[in-house]
Amino acid sequence: MDCGACATRIEKALGRVPGISDVRVTYTTETLTLDADPALVPSGLIEERVDELGFRATPVAAAGTATPDGRPTPSWSEPQWWQSDKARLTLISGTLLGAAYVLSLVVPDKASWMFIAAALIAALPIARRALAVARAGSPFSIEMLMVIAATGAVAIGAAEEAAVVVFLFLIGELLEGYAAGRARAGIRALADIVPKTALVEEGDAVREVAIVTLAVGQRIRIRPGDRIAADGKIVAGSSSIDEAPITGESVPKSKSAGDAVFAGSINGDGVLSIVVEKTAADNTIARIIRLVEEAQEAKAPTERFIDRFSAWYTPAVVVIAVLVAVVPPLALGGLWADWIYRALALLLIACPCALVISTPAAIAAGLSAAARRGLLLKGGAVLESAGKLQVVAFDKTGTLTEGKPKVTDIVGIAGNENEVLALAAALEAGSSHPIAHAILARAEADAVAVPAAEGSRAIGGQGVEGRVAGRSLFLGAPRFISGRAAIAPELSGNIEKLEEDGKTVAVLVADGQVFGLLAVRDEPRADARDGLARLKSLGLESLILTGDNRRTAAAIAERLGGIEYRAELMPEDKLSIIGELRRAGRSVAQVGDGINDAPALAAADVGIAMGSGTDVALETADAAILNSNVADVARLVLLSRQTMTVIHQNIVVALGLKGVLMITTIIGLTGLWPAILADTGATVLVTLNALRLLRHGR
Repeated sequence: MDCGACATRIEKALGRVPGISDVRVTYTTETLTLDADPALVPSGLIEERVDELGFRATPVAAAGTATPDGRPTPSWSEPQWWQSDKARLTLISGTLLGAAYVLSLVVPDKASWMFIAAALIAALPIARRALAVARAGSPFSIEMLMVIAATGAVAIGAAEEAAVVVFLFLIGELLEGYAAGRARAGIRALADIVPKTALVEEGDAVREVAIVTLAVGQRIRIRPGDRIAADGKIVAGSSSIDEAPITGESVPKSKSAGDAVFAGSINGDGVLSIVVEKTAADNTIARIIRLVEEAQEAKAPTERFIDRFSAWYTPAVVVIAVLVAVVPPLALGGLWADWIYRALALLLIACPCALVISTPAAIAAGLSAAARRGLLLKGGAVLESAGKLQVVAFDKTGTLTEGKPKVTDIVGIAGNENEVLALAAALEAGSSHPIAHAILARAEADAVAVPAAEGSRAIGGQGVEGRVAGRSLFLGAPRFISGRAAIAPELSGNIEKLEEDGKTVAVLVADGQVFGLLAVRDEPRADARDGLARLKSLGLESLILTGDNRRTAAAIAERLGGIEYRAELMPEDKLSIIGELRRAGRSVAQVGDGINDAPALAAADVGIAMGSGTDVALETADAAILNSNVADVARLVLLSRQTMTVIHQNIVVALGLKGVLMITTIIGLTGLWPAILADTGATVLVTLNALRLLRHGR
C-alpha cells in the first residue's frame, strides 16, 4: 500500500461483504485483521476481494515460516520498488511517451495517435483498478479521477498532455511506494535486532537451533560480540551488555549471575550462560513490535479529524469541477473545451491522498523513532497528548530515586538491634516493596536469623502486620502508630532527626509497645536532576507525589533542584491531586512504577510507567520508558512537539498546494500536469517530511 487511502479502500470493500465485520487495515505495517463468519465467507474470498483492488493478500496463519520474534510471516517476500508491476507499467508508459515525441518530430500529422495510444495503454490497468475500487464503495478514488481526466483530455484534443499526466501519475505512485517502504523500514528493523539462531547448552555440548524453538528453562550460550537471543537470566559468566537497541541507553551495563538480560542486546567481552525466561513470541522485542503495531492502529485525534475532513473534501471538489465545466460555457459563453480542460485538472486536485497520509505517516515515524530509543507509546493519541503537557507528577521511590533504599539506622527500644531487625524482616518476608527489600538485605548481610511470621498482610499505604512467636506485630510509618502504641517525646525527637536527614523511618510495634525503629534512605537517581531541569527548560512544571513523610520528601525535592512536592499521600490522594490539576485546565502526566500508582496513571492525561522492559512497564499506563531514565520524559515531550510540528507542516503543504493550484487552474494559469503534481508530488513530500522524525535524537 502506498498511502492511507489504500487502507481505507480495503476497509470499505471488505466491510460491504456479508459475514465480515470489524475490518482494520494498518497502512504502515500492511496488516489486515477482521472477523469473518465461516458460513458466509468461503475460503479465498478475502484474498480475492483484496486482489481485485490491486493488492496482494496472504493469510499470516497459513505461512510456513516465522519472524525472529516467533510470529508467522507470509510465504512471499515483497519485491523491491523497481521490480514491481508499477515500475514495469511506468517503464512502458515512458517508452510509449518517448516514442510519441520522436514520431512527432518525424511525422507530425501522425503524432497525436501515438500520444493517444501512450495515454490509453498506460491508463488501461489504472482503469481496471478504478472500476474495482468503485464497485467496492470508493467511487472518488485517485485512479477513477485520473482515468476521467486522461480520457477527457483525449476527447478534447489534449492527447499529448493526457499521456504526460498518466506518466507523471505512474512516477508519483512509484515514488509513493518507495517513500512508504522507507516509513515501514523502522518497524521491520526491530525484528532484525534479534538473531535467528541460538546456541543451546546440552551438558558439555552446544547445539545451534532456531530461536523460535527455544523453550523456557533452556540454557543458551552467548559468545563475546553476539546478540542475545532471548530474554533470560545470567546463570554463569559476567560481561558488559550493550542495551542500546532495546532501551536507547548508550552506556553498556556490567552484568553477572542473577542479572536479567533482554533479547537483541549485545554481549561484550565475556562468555555468558543464560536461562531462557521468555519464548521468542513473548520476548521484549516481540512485545515492542506488537505494541508499536497496535499503537499505529489507534488513531490520533488529528488523524481522525483529517479522515472526517477528507470524506467530504473530495466530493466537494468534484462538484466544483462539474460546475466549472458547465456554468461558464452556459452562463458566460465560455469555450466548452477550455472549461472542460480546467474541470479535468480540478478532478486531479480532488484526490485527498497527500492530506490523508500527512498525519499517519508522521505518527508512524514518531512511534518508530520513540521505540528505537526505549520509549513505547500506546497509540498516536499518546504521542499527540505528550506535547501538550504542562505538569509532570512523579512518584518518588524508584522513579526519581534509585528504588533501592538501604537500612542506615536500627534503634532498639524494647529489644536489641538484632531482635528489631529479625522481627521486621519476618513481617516483610515475601514482600516486593523497596523498603522490605532493604530490611531483608540488611538481615542477610548481618547474618540475622529470620523467624517465620503468621498471617502477615499489607495494610494499603500504611504498613504490614502479622504475628511472630505469639507476638502481635505492626511495622509502618510513625503517623500510623496512633492507636497501636504510644511514642514518647524523646523518641519523637529521634524520629524527627532521622527524617530531617532525608531518611524514611519505620516503627516496629510489638503487643502495643514500640519495640524499635528502622531508618532507610533512597538516594536520588543520577539522571533525575538533569531530567527535571530538561522539563523545566521545555516550560513544564514538575511535582513529586509520594506516600513518604514530609521531611524525606523535602530533602529529596531540595536535592533535585527545589521542586514542589506533596507528601504522606495515600493512592487515593494522588488520584485526587491529579483530578484537581485537570479540573483546573492543566494537562498532567503521572510518572510511576505502573503498580502502586495505577489509579493516578489511569487518571492522568498521559500515564508513564518506568521499568526497564518489565511486563508491568509494557502493559501499564499509556507509555513506558524502558531505560527508566527521567530525562526520557523530556525526550518524549520534545518528540511529541516535533511530531505535531511535522503534522502541521504536512497539512499546510497538502492543503496549501492543492488550494493554490485549484485557484490557478480555475483562472487558467495551470493545467493537467501541475494538477497531478499537486497530488503525487505532495504525497511524496509529506511522507519524506515525516521520515525526518526517524532521525530524532541522533
